[in-house]
Amino acid sequence: MSDKKTFSPEKEELQGENSDTASADSSVQEAEIPTTMPLLAVRDIVVFNYMILPLFVGRDKSVQAVDAALNGSRYIFISTQKDEGVDDPSPEDLYTTGTVAMIMRMLKMPDGRLKVLVQGLTRARITDFVQHDPFDMVNIQTIDELVVENPGPEEEALLRSVKEQSEKILTLRGIDAGEIMNVLNAVNEHGRLADLVASNLRMKSSEAQRILESHDPIERLNLVNSQLVKEVEVASMQAKIQSMAKEGMDKAQREYFLREQLKAIRRELGDKGGEGEEMEELRKTLNALGLPKKVKKEADKQLSRLESMHPDSSEATILRTYIDWLIDLPWKKTSKDRLDIKEAAKILHEDHYNLEKVKERILEYLSVRKLNPSMKGPILCFVGPPGVGKTSLGKSIARSLGRKFVRMSLGGMRDEAEIRGHRRTYIGAMPGRIIQSMKDAGTINPVIMLDEIDKLGNDFRGDPSSALLEVLDPEQNNSFTDHYLNVPYDLSKVMFICTANMLDTIPSALLDRMEVIRIPGYTEQEKTIIARRYLLTRQIKENGLTNDTLIISDAVLAEIIRGYTREAGLRNLEREIGSICRKYARRVAEGKKGPFRVTTSALIKLLGQPKFMDEERESSMPPGVALGLAWTPYGGEILHIECSLLPGKGKLILTGKLGEVMKESAQAALSYARTKSASLKLADDFFDTHDIHIHVPAGATPKDGPSAGVTLVTALMSAISNEPVASDVAMTGEITLRGRVMPVGGIKEKILAAVSHGVKKVLIPARNAHDLDEIPKELRKRITVKTVEAIDEIWPEVRSLKSE
Repeated sequence: MSDKKTFSPEKEELQGENSDTASADSSVQEAEIPTTMPLLAVRDIVVFNYMILPLFVGRDKSVQAVDAALNGSRYIFISTQKDEGVDDPSPEDLYTTGTVAMIMRMLKMPDGRLKVLVQGLTRARITDFVQHDPFDMVNIQTIDELVVENPGPEEEALLRSVKEQSEKILTLRGIDAGEIMNVLNAVNEHGRLADLVASNLRMKSSEAQRILESHDPIERLNLVNSQLVKEVEVASMQAKIQSMAKEGMDKAQREYFLREQLKAIRRELGDKGGEGEEMEELRKTLNALGLPKKVKKEADKQLSRLESMHPDSSEATILRTYIDWLIDLPWKKTSKDRLDIKEAAKILHEDHYNLEKVKERILEYLSVRKLNPSMKGPILCFVGPPGVGKTSLGKSIARSLGRKFVRMSLGGMRDEAEIRGHRRTYIGAMPGRIIQSMKDAGTINPVIMLDEIDKLGNDFRGDPSSALLEVLDPEQNNSFTDHYLNVPYDLSKVMFICTANMLDTIPSALLDRMEVIRIPGYTEQEKTIIARRYLLTRQIKENGLTNDTLIISDAVLAEIIRGYTREAGLRNLEREIGSICRKYARRVAEGKKGPFRVTTSALIKLLGQPKFMDEERESSMPPGVALGLAWTPYGGEILHIECSLLPGKGKLILTGKLGEVMKESAQAALSYARTKSASLKLADDFFDTHDIHIHVPAGATPKDGPSAGVTLVTALMSAISNEPVASDVAMTGEITLRGRVMPVGGIKEKILAAVSHGVKKVLIPARNAHDLDEIPKELRKRITVKTVEAIDEIWPEVRSLKSE
């Protein structure tokens, strides 16, 4: 029944030991016990009367309490903490009922802790705390032990039950019960027997405290008996589990010998039996798959090895799993392509608005496929901001082709084995994600979408992007080799579609294997149409409404787009529409009847104040400030560039977390400005006596790229000439020292951002004029776009706009 406990060194380490408590000196209890004594707070244990046990004392207050007790009467009051985690318990953290103990022996440990041997004498109750520092002193009131006079049959039965349950536990745990039962049988006092058994039971401190606080010996013995019944159940279950485990081992050994004898008998009789039948079934299945010659040879080899192995061996399990993978993979099964070009075009137009380039490319593929069925699958890469429909476009393509669709996310993948699989020698080896996707598809010509290919990483486990080089090469992927299968697998019929937010992080060798199709952000008009056709319909259905219940006009949708979302894609727009639908769904659920018509004036109540407003653009700007246009993976943005002249020694100060390319553009802008000193009528020493500080707000956001070159020049020229730049003109373009304006990317996204911010005029490089073909006509009507070839053309355009 003894339960030795060991606790971490930080705590007061407690360890209960079997002790001859029956032989404890009862005369100690008759000694006079003082009413005031030091208090020792303990964790995880409750000290009962007659217990003799060691305590490891480590806290400073506890050490000083033990020292005070040793220097005094050697009596100390031991109380259990309610919460073990409290290091400096207050009176509220301690149970008021505890045990008066005498310190019999004390030993100082090398680590500074004390090991004290204490004996529980009597129960006591704290009446009040005398002091808290440097250690706790308490006034106590001892609790006299009650004795059951003339016990009846019920009390006698309870006494015997406790002793019998104790003997059962000892027997179940394989402990010699002789000496311990002699001690228990010698105790006939109900309270003393309860304390003796409770001190050796495995209990939570709260349950032990409940027994300690019980004054009535019969009640206390009843509580102990209940704990004994639980302990007997636990000990019985432990013994049963051990017995079952042993029986299981004996049974497995017996079956092994019987199975070996049966195999020997079958060999003599020439009968293959059940296992032989199973092997024949596997062989027939493999033959029916129409495996390539090399794969068939490997499959037969591994099946022959499996036949010669014991079915319970670990190697047999690995081989069986390998053969199951060969059987489950599609080797010849194909899905029939929908080669009706008009029907495919109809499906694409149903699922997605605009995106004409993508639709045209898919229809071209179908057309060539119709004329040349043996063509290899293309490798497409959709690049664009989040939320423009890249992933959903892949599903739409699979539907239009009539093929299976499997999406495979590559974001954050760092292990090459995720692509190529693990070799079968490793425990838990399995094929890579490519082969798993083929198994899921069930055909050799599915559409597999490699999502977020620009988010691939690499570390000591390899480079997944390098493993994809073979997968995404139409000239090589007809014999792709997975490390687990170790046989070539044909991926040439698969149509791979990759998605990315940007191309910069994709290795050039991998990018070279893909046909890049850019999907730009949507205009306000396009968003309104998409919201009407797709987003609103989907959100109304998902929120349990109907088109007749909730009516949202195009004007309201346009207001949501302008005031509450400013993004290239559509995710936030769908969230805002969903938020409106939920609010009206609640009204319907409360019993209100529609139809509900959403108005622009109700948007503030439904969605709060607009998050974006055109009025954010300043009506006029001071000298030295110009508006630039920037491109991010999430769409275009307006960029304010500020320039200030300070008395100094000709330093150029750049702030706003600018990248190296942007810093070089600033240096080029300054050099160009210095060449214009004469035309600006500046003093010869102007740049030697002034410091120039260029700052781009939103300093916590990294900014880089050459697109801000013309904006930097404009801001610098404005600061030098002390003439302001018009507040509704923005510009983009790279500059050279000779004053030329070079082309940049992201023109459509930048013009979209300019329109959404209320800009009236945009200056772009002349060599970007062809990019204007991508901008819808209705958007071009809302903004003036001017092309410039040299920096000298910019300043008159800015000033002329101001003077209009």
